[in-house]
Amino acid sequence: MSTTQGANKILFINTLAFTFCFAAWLLNGILVTFLVDNQVFDWSGVQIGWLIGIPVLTGAIFRLPAGILTDKLGGKPVFVALLLLCAVPMYLLSYANDFWAFALCSLGFGLAGASFAVGIAFTSVWFPKEKQGLALGIFGAGNAGAAVTTLVGPKLLNFLTDNKTNLEGWRDMPKMYAAGLVIMAVVFFLTTKNKKPASSSKNLKAMMTPLKSIRVWRFGLYYFLVFGCFVAFAGWLVPYYTNVYSLDLVTAGILASCFSLPSGIIRAFGGWLSDKVGARKVMYWVLGSTLVFSAILIVPKMDIYSAGKGVMAKASGVVTDVTDTYIELEGVKYPINAKTDKLAQADEEFHIFPIKESWQEVLVKEGDTVQKKQLIAKGNTHIYFQANLWIFAIVAIIIGSIWGIGKAAVYKHIPDYFPEEVGVVGGMVGVLGGLGGFICPILFGYLLEGTGLWSSCWILMLFLSAICLIWMHKVVQRMADKATPGLVNKFERK
Repeated sequence: MSTTQGANKILFINTLAFTFCFAAWLLNGILVTFLVDNQVFDWSGVQIGWLIGIPVLTGAIFRLPAGILTDKLGGKPVFVALLLLCAVPMYLLSYANDFWAFALCSLGFGLAGASFAVGIAFTSVWFPKEKQGLALGIFGAGNAGAAVTTLVGPKLLNFLTDNKTNLEGWRDMPKMYAAGLVIMAVVFFLTTKNKKPASSSKNLKAMMTPLKSIRVWRFGLYYFLVFGCFVAFAGWLVPYYTNVYSLDLVTAGILASCFSLPSGIIRAFGGWLSDKVGARKVMYWVLGSTLVFSAILIVPKMDIYSAGKGVMAKASGVVTDVTDTYIELEGVKYPINAKTDKLAQADEEFHIFPIKESWQEVLVKEGDTVQKKQLIAKGNTHIYFQANLWIFAIVAIIIGSIWGIGKAAVYKHIPDYFPEEVGVVGGMVGVLGGLGGFICPILFGYLLEGTGLWSSCWILMLFLSAICLIWMHKVVQRMADKATPGLVNKFERK
């Protein structure tokens, strides 16, 4: 089957519109941080968390209704209406003067997150099955809109506020975003043609039938990891860098953008790869890699002093000499290691692996009488792990890119198993993924509070990737056993 005429044009406009929506969806991550840091508003940490999370939650919840509407009406009217609808609360945000006004507007423009379900369903109907992985991957590259906001947002705010001398200038930013959404709506209306899937004639109950399949919820769990956690870390990495590595907000924002941008761009490659080798093989690689890299990043930056190898007397006697290098007891010399300044400059050096220094602290003096097996020199060990900034940043970028490939692989599954219900199923999977973006920062906060370690967020990644990998492998095993039961029994007998 060949690509439908005009499909590539639809894909381009779809992706562009999604990029605009994604940039708007995550606006609060930058804007709220700026307003609080510059004391424009005196909001607590809890209020900040809610303002950042409300748009993510709204976008997640409305992905299912948006997907259903797209399957029913087609993508053109739904996408145009969504863009215009989001522009209104985005514009009104510029007049917000307190927490509740900000929250209400955020609730409204958070609908921009539902654009993903609309675009996935609208893109899918224009491409044949064998090309949908690449097409959906290219569309998903609109995730790069997150990087646009995190990278450009701080600089734009500095410009609008005359380098923070006129802080009320921040109000022009929501107006500019609203104007962008309206312009995109006009472009979408003038340049696209509507198209509906065959399932558009079904009633609502029939359209919702696929949601009874456990497969939908399994795909949703995968997407909770590769998309929800991606969204969560796009915001969480900024305070991570500032707290763990003492970076300024601009530098932290740039490094967070380095995490977000490749993940969006590489999604197209993930779609192509899923078409070529199969989405399941790609997911094995994605989940396995996430498991390994998360385990690496769990180890925190640390500076630990602990008891080390001491020196015990091999026989009873009197200490006859004590120096910096040995203790002499009845003619027997016990060598000791003196403390050095080996780790004094360790933080300013480059270290990939943990480094240590061990030494003994003398507990006796000349003339003391000691007993056999008495500790005459206490052992000390100093372990230092730099958790080097650049190594961490590179691994974080790799994980973000892996998740970008995974996002495309998850959505490649959907038209394969549910070709006529991409909007509904894709919407539900998107809901679960979006909820990950809302829930994960909250869980990160509890883990940080409970352990006192910023690296504890990677414990959740390790746990989630292990569950996804085990569940997927069990399903694949059951499918293989069902398909070739006789062959399995032969292996068992041999």
